[in-house]
Amino acid sequence: MQEQATLAHDEREFFSLVRAAIFANPFSPERTEIDLKIATDSSVIRRPHEIEKTVEAVEKRLGLLQEKGPWRLRDFQADDRSLVEAAHLFVFFYRFRQHFDRFIAKQGLAEEKSLKVEFAAEAVTFLQQRGFEPEEIRRAIEMTYQCRRAYTFIRDNLAGRSRVMQKLRHDLWSNIFTDDIDLYRRYLWNRMEDFSTLILGETGTGKGSAATAIGHAAYIPFDMRKQRFTESFTKSFMSINLSQFPETLIESELFGHKKGAFTGAVQDHKGVFERCSQHGVILLDEIGEISAPVQIKLLQVLQERVFYPVGSRKTERFQGRVIAATNRPVEELRRGDRFRDDFYYRLCSDVITVPSLRQRILDDPGELDDLLALTVKRMVGEETPELVEMVRNVILRRLGEDYPWYGNVRELEQCVRRVLVRKTYEGDKAHSAPDLKSRLMAGIELGNLSVHDLVSGYCKLLYERHGTYEEVARRTELDRRTVTKHIRE
Repeated sequence: MQEQATLAHDEREFFSLVRAAIFANPFSPERTEIDLKIATDSSVIRRPHEIEKTVEAVEKRLGLLQEKGPWRLRDFQADDRSLVEAAHLFVFFYRFRQHFDRFIAKQGLAEEKSLKVEFAAEAVTFLQQRGFEPEEIRRAIEMTYQCRRAYTFIRDNLAGRSRVMQKLRHDLWSNIFTDDIDLYRRYLWNRMEDFSTLILGETGTGKGSAATAIGHAAYIPFDMRKQRFTESFTKSFMSINLSQFPETLIESELFGHKKGAFTGAVQDHKGVFERCSQHGVILLDEIGEISAPVQIKLLQVLQERVFYPVGSRKTERFQGRVIAATNRPVEELRRGDRFRDDFYYRLCSDVITVPSLRQRILDDPGELDDLLALTVKRMVGEETPELVEMVRNVILRRLGEDYPWYGNVRELEQCVRRVLVRKTYEGDKAHSAPDLKSRLMAGIELGNLSVHDLVSGYCKLLYERHGTYEEVARRTELDRRTVTKHIRE
């Protein structure tokens, strides 16, 4: 019996780094640090960094390993095999990433028609030559496709340099692949339907974009014989805004109905749960608007994976994943008995909060410039610094740096349109003066408020509520002169 090959100590250390890179969240600083260490082949981290340097370093080490053999994956003992396998997958991912990216763009334009993967034969050959078995090849193609979709949609749809946006992108990736992608790869890749997600955030923050990123990055099987994925990622994601339908029609839109089930039901109708594919994702937007009876029926779908169309006694099965979103604070919904506890607990396998534009700009003022540039580019089709500068000047002149952006990113987009059309924007007149409470809460959440600003803001809020310096002094246990100074500031 041939003795199994083993890696030398330095080889094991290097390939362990590569394996760590594969399983690291790409939106985390840790991933960048690992890539730099691989590229420099030392613990000394140098910047700037290009991923090609990292890939070349891995290929070089694999080449040196091959010169000692030549060895195939099955020749290594189990632990070392997993390290060498990870290195080959790392190279495969980056050598084929542009192929996958072009395919994603092409598939997006084709919408529901599943396209043939033209480079599939080349990808299969690449992995076969490195000792991968057919089932391992199929999983490698599926995982690469899923990772590229997740990275693309999270990066492109949720741009922003602020820490709160960096955290959001990190959290979305973890929602798709869990916090341990190796665990996901081995156990959960086709079992995420049981992990429901609740997305919170004010109106206009981008909850739909966050949900779309998750939905478009769902696992999709690959058919090796047909060289196609079993469905288009555009078909695997469905969205329904529950606030658009009257109470009497919500059940029909969710679960479907049979002909004659109620007045006006002139034919059978499939609801979103029946139309959702096996590996699909459904976004239930404005979940806070539904009644307790509908919550109970949704709870049955989430727990037992079955539902009844209106007017039918036949059970239908639901195999997809559910994302729910609301612009209402969950505490408010639950405190007012609008949200059943059992329903909430079944929804909150993961809770993701999309930050307001106020939070983003407070965290990093440069966020506004980035969003303006991105919004103008989307509207005119190219980068136009002249228009960005014009919009920026109007905002500073008419609204000031502290404008609270009540409608968040959605309001910002309308502001840009208004400025491009009329060269002015007066802000949202439906709201009163800047919302001090919201700004204070955002500052507390971000942890960037000074004690002075916190006390001054709190004193001002109390003064607006009670109307006298004396009452504010009594409640804060400060002397009247100090209170007066804080409020005037």
